[in-house]
Amino acid sequence: MKFKKTYSYALWSAIYLTLLSVIVATISYFFIVKHLGIGAVIISIIVLFLISFFIIQYRAEHFIYRRLKKIYEEVSILDVKDLRRDSVTTDIEKLSKRMQKFVEGKRMEIKSLTERDSFRRDFLGNVAHELKTPLFTVQGYILTLLEGAGNDKEIRKKYLERANKGVERLVAVTKDLDMIAKLETDGLKINSEVFNILELIQNVFDLFEMKAKKRNITLKFDRVYEFPVFVKGDIEKIEQVLINLIVNSIKYGKPNGTTVVAIDNYNENKFVIRVVDNGEGIKTTHLPRLFERFYRVDQSRSREQGGSGLGLSIVKHIVEAHNQTIFLKSVFGEGSEFSFTMKKAK
Repeated sequence: MKFKKTYSYALWSAIYLTLLSVIVATISYFFIVKHLGIGAVIISIIVLFLISFFIIQYRAEHFIYRRLKKIYEEVSILDVKDLRRDSVTTDIEKLSKRMQKFVEGKRMEIKSLTERDSFRRDFLGNVAHELKTPLFTVQGYILTLLEGAGNDKEIRKKYLERANKGVERLVAVTKDLDMIAKLETDGLKINSEVFNILELIQNVFDLFEMKAKKRNITLKFDRVYEFPVFVKGDIEKIEQVLINLIVNSIKYGKPNGTTVVAIDNYNENKFVIRVVDNGEGIKTTHLPRLFERFYRVDQSRSREQGGSGLGLSIVKHIVEAHNQTIFLKSVFGEGSEFSFTMKKAK
């Protein structure tokens, strides 16, 4: 029969102690009691206790060491060289902590994989939906033209213009998908340089002046800045941030409204750039998810205005790649404020 490991340990410990006791009893009887008296017997008992204590301690450490060594050899995260025979009792505590850390890490890894798998399914579904709509639109117009509508110049021009809008939508989605993929896989390389943020904002205003005029929206600064405001960052990436925020304020702002950009001190090392509109605002329930990929507050309005649904997600990635922070404040019916910090140039 095979004994349990603990039984084997107890058996051999008992054998050793029994042999020791027999030897001590024999010596006591033939030598100590006859020649040295009862005091020597008491001393012998104390000696027996001490010897028994050290035997049990040695046996316990030897037993634990062998078990731990096997665990260290079988568990890949543990190095058997870290196991010290002279302190296995403390190594048990260390092992317990390492195992707890290992289990916690695996639990977080499983949770992360589950979330990523869920995101992957949602992401693929959203991509398919975003691409399907303009593709079917373009296909519909082209088929109509092929079936004979192309003979009418007016209809042909109108349908080709609409098909072109669908293609532009596809291009925008593809570009944003390419950018978000690079941001999340290779990471974003930041080419930091010192530049005047006021000049950059004015360039973006000029770029979208006609788009804003179509909706009678005024693009302006909150005040007259007498001196340049120098910041440090990737000028092209920050321009993309400003473009996305200002275009959103034009798309979802109220006609005859305003988009105001302000630059204020955030602390001694940072500025905060605020993009404020007096548009329709965003309900509180939507705010936590607004920077998610493809998340849209109003599906019908978003389709009408176009865009990929990735703009704010890209903004968040770029700002965080600069080790800065983005903020959002909005009151439904009154307007929204998107702001982000930038490092001051020394």
